[in-house]
Amino acid sequence: MAALARKRPATLNLLLGGFLILWLLIAIFPFAWTLWGSFKVEGDFFSKASWQNALFGPLTRLEHGSAFTGAGYHGAWVQEEFWRAALNSLIVVVLVVVISLTFGTLGGYALSRSTYPYAFWLLLLALVFRAMPPLTLVSGYLLPFYQWNLWGHLPTAIIVLVAINQPFTLWMLTAFFRNIPKDLDESARVDGCTPFQAFRHVIIPVMWPGVITTGLFSFLLAYNDFVVTSMLLSKQNQTMIPKIASFLGTTQTEGNVMFAVSSVVSVTAPLFLLVMFFQRQIVSGLTAGAVKG
Repeated sequence: MAALARKRPATLNLLLGGFLILWLLIAIFPFAWTLWGSFKVEGDFFSKASWQNALFGPLTRLEHGSAFTGAGYHGAWVQEEFWRAALNSLIVVVLVVVISLTFGTLGGYALSRSTYPYAFWLLLLALVFRAMPPLTLVSGYLLPFYQWNLWGHLPTAIIVLVAINQPFTLWMLTAFFRNIPKDLDESARVDGCTPFQAFRHVIIPVMWPGVITTGLFSFLLAYNDFVVTSMLLSKQNQTMIPKIASFLGTTQTEGNVMFAVSSVVSVTAPLFLLVMFFQRQIVSGLTAGAVKG
């Protein structure tokens, strides 16, 4: 790659570098602007008089004695108890990922090694189910949840999110497992392993990047979900995304918009850290198709 870059004209390298920097600035600007604005008061960040108020914060300085304030974060996390929504999100996300990956790895391995034609039809059915709008699926769950007095509780949202996410994990993991040579299974069986022992001790270590990649996508689905959690959870059991929406739905209350801005930053920051931490595993998982028998 370095040798190829040296072969290109210096002007072309300069243009490509400039384009990359411009693209990165455009991509990062919304989050950087929101992060900056989260330390201002509403009058500055949403000022109609001048956009420079969002930069220098004259009203923020007037109200708090400094150009920056953490009032938005304090109001969201302490006054409005956003920490409860964060805890609910953590519970939902962890359980959805664990359940989805447990059934996804077992099911994906079985389907990838199956010689029966029903394996294809199961995957096709899963694809159709995953393609359906989540709102359509949620509406089908509402009546039994109301009748069984399950509406509003965290397990309700977890059940539905797993049901929505499971077809995706099956497709992803089946594709990953199919790229692992069956010779590994056969070698493990010859060495005395049972099918499950071969799966656990031989296949999963090879598949680990694919499992992490699938788990990350499952995490994002549950973490960023709005439709399921807003329709199936009560106000006391809200996760973070519906909680932010509740801030924006009450803009007539002073400060609520800044609570939402601060909450958006709080929700987005962990995603950056997660992707940075697992970046190598994600790349390895996405390129797992290079495995040869």
